[in-house]
Amino acid sequence: MSTMEILEALSYVITILGLPTAIVVFVMEQRKERQNEENELHRMLSEEYDNFLKLALDHADLRLIHGPSGAGPLSGEEEERQLILFNILISLFEKAYIIVYSERMTRDTKRMWSSWEDDMSEWCARKDFRAALPALLEGEDTAFADHMRGIAERSLV
Repeated sequence: MSTMEILEALSYVITILGLPTAIVVFVMEQRKERQNEENELHRMLSEEYDNFLKLALDHADLRLIHGPSGAGPLSGEEEERQLILFNILISLFEKAYIIVYSERMTRDTKRMWSSWEDDMSEWCARKDFRAALPALLEGEDTAFADHMRGIAERSLV
């Protein structure tokens, strides 16, 4: 066998092994990149929720953190501020729904979504939030609105 034939045989081997290896590496890199993007989106959404909680803390008189207490009803101005904060929260929940939720989620995405759904359930368990929910969901994404209504209904049980 001549040197040329050996080199030609080696080039075939490299082509046969190299192409599938390159495809596998490419697919793995794409998955890793997609996972990093999902993690970054989740981190940004989590930061937005943290900012909302800080906003709620700044408006502690609206009793958003621990819910209504025996301190009496909110004034008209307090109700208006509370509704504005509820609107901010619904907007954040809708973003999370659109970005994270899917019928077919990976295990990691399910974990991310589960934490969002826990937060949604906590808020839907509040009587004042549930009472405002129909108005808050007007004009929102239909699938998201249906999902929130389902959570609110389950919170009544």
